[in-house]
Amino acid sequence: MSDFPGNILEYIRNSPLLTTHIVETVGLILLLWLIRSFTLRVVYRNTDDKKLRFKWRKNVGYTTTAIGVLLVAQIWFSGVDSLATFLGLLSAGIAIALKDPVSDLAGWLFIIWRRPFDVGDRVQIGEVRGDIIDIRPFKFTLLEIGNWVAADQSTGRVIHIPNHLIFIEKLFNYTSDFQFIWNEIGVVITFESDWRKAKSLLLDIVKERTKDLIDEAQTQIDQASKSYLIEYRYLTPIVYTDVQDSGIRLTIRHLTHPRRRRGTTEGIWEDILDAFEQHQDLDFAYPTIRYFNHITEGKMANND
Repeated sequence: MSDFPGNILEYIRNSPLLTTHIVETVGLILLLWLIRSFTLRVVYRNTDDKKLRFKWRKNVGYTTTAIGVLLVAQIWFSGVDSLATFLGLLSAGIAIALKDPVSDLAGWLFIIWRRPFDVGDRVQIGEVRGDIIDIRPFKFTLLEIGNWVAADQSTGRVIHIPNHLIFIEKLFNYTSDFQFIWNEIGVVITFESDWRKAKSLLLDIVKERTKDLIDEAQTQIDQASKSYLIEYRYLTPIVYTDVQDSGIRLTIRHLTHPRRRRGTTEGIWEDILDAFEQHQDLDFAYPTIRYFNHITEGKMANND
């Protein structure tokens, strides 16, 4: 046992090729580490943006690791006919033994290449909704919204989703390219109310609340139309009218930021409550039961 280190040193000393491989590998790792450190130092000096720093740190780490694996393989497997042959055999074995992880890597490459979402985007995949907080080779991570919490606000739960699910589940992006969503608020008033006045009041309220969004939304539509067939005839708010059992329903439809939907809805409702309080001919409707009596209503009872 005492001669074990000496035997290793003797073996290395008598194997010049092995010694060369070890020196080249250590030198390569050191060089890649220096390149990574220098790159991140330059990035950190030129920006204070935490999101940008995070993305650079992740991407530089992945890039140097991938390059290191390829170059180290080329050093140690120079006896194989070609590096391509080695990589082909290795990838075939991995694909058979590790089907799901390989699919996750393919999903990661798709995310990096096609950019269906990025860190900071709000997405829904299958039944899960949330804000993207991390993207890794085998999974991406969401900060969950919705579920038992109303109006798309955070639940505080962190959800890890395998990357291969982007090939299987439907993916919805709330904030990519066109960073607005359409929101609807239903207001039901009694049949006896002046519905035309109510409709005019609602339209004035929502126009005032969303007046700063229209120009920004139009600019984003023009940019998104370069990549997608997106057409909206109108971006201004509108109020639709229909009839329900309990009264006349006036539906407000307007643009809003996905992360401000609850606050915008709250502000509109508060303005509606204040406005209706000032008009005696406007009343909210709700489900009621009415009993009809012929005598009370001034009609003769049917004796048949």
